Amino acid sequence: MLNSIGIPGLIIILVIILIMFGPSKLPKLGRSIGESMKNFKDSTKGVLDEEEDSKKAEKM
Repeated sequence: MLNSIGIPGLIIILVIILIMFGPSKLPKLGRSIGESMKNFKDSTKGVLDEEEDSKKAEKM
């Protein structure tokens, strides 16, 4: 999906985001998106680790 956007489309999307949120809120928006992605990644890693532990316990 992202391969079909291209550089011009990405620039247009970024300009629309800049217009919608304004330059003062973009750092806050980026920070919150980054924190959300980190939390999601940590939680999925925790679920996968629990699943691996349960599979190891079943083998024993």
